Amino acid sequence: MTEQKKKILAISGSTRKDSSNFKILKFISENMNKEFEIELFEELEKLPHFNPDLDTEHPPEEVRAFRDKIDKAAGVLICTPEYVFSLPGSLKNALEWCVSTTVFSNKKVGLITASASGEKGHEQLGLIMKTIEAKFTDKTQLLIQGIRGKLNAEGTITDEKTLHDLIVFISNFEKEIGKLN
Repeated sequence: MTEQKKKILAISGSTRKDSSNFKILKFISENMNKEFEIELFEELEKLPHFNPDLDTEHPPEEVRAFRDKIDKAAGVLICTPEYVFSLPGSLKNALEWCVSTTVFSNKKVGLITASASGEKGHEQLGLIMKTIEAKFTDKTQLLIQGIRGKLNAEGTITDEKTLHDLIVFISNFEKEIGKLN
């Protein structure tokens, strides 16, 4: 009998195709233990603008599907850029659709901000995830500053420290997901 793989939902905060954040998630998915199955959520821009009037028992179908993916995942991995010292609007919008639910309550998450600076965006991501009761530690967070100079066009990480930090992050995230709640 084969053991079922633990599902990880990976969300890129960038809607740019083939962004640095997407490349980092791809690197992580290729380097995680084979007991995990990574699903990359690529429909961030398809979620409607958050509207509390629509956040009822029957929210829009795209929102229900997104929440369901989070609910069924053993963990969620978010890798995002910082735009104007904040989170990209599309990522914040997606997270706002989760505030009135418990889909992130006690959900183990890994948080990566990969941007030019990223400090403020990373701080805001942590605050939002705490607010919606997601579970993460200092070891399951990573800030990668100056990302554009740390990987090439093919997505290969060219900076040794970044490569090391990502390998350590993956190990810590796997350990957290493997722990019982």
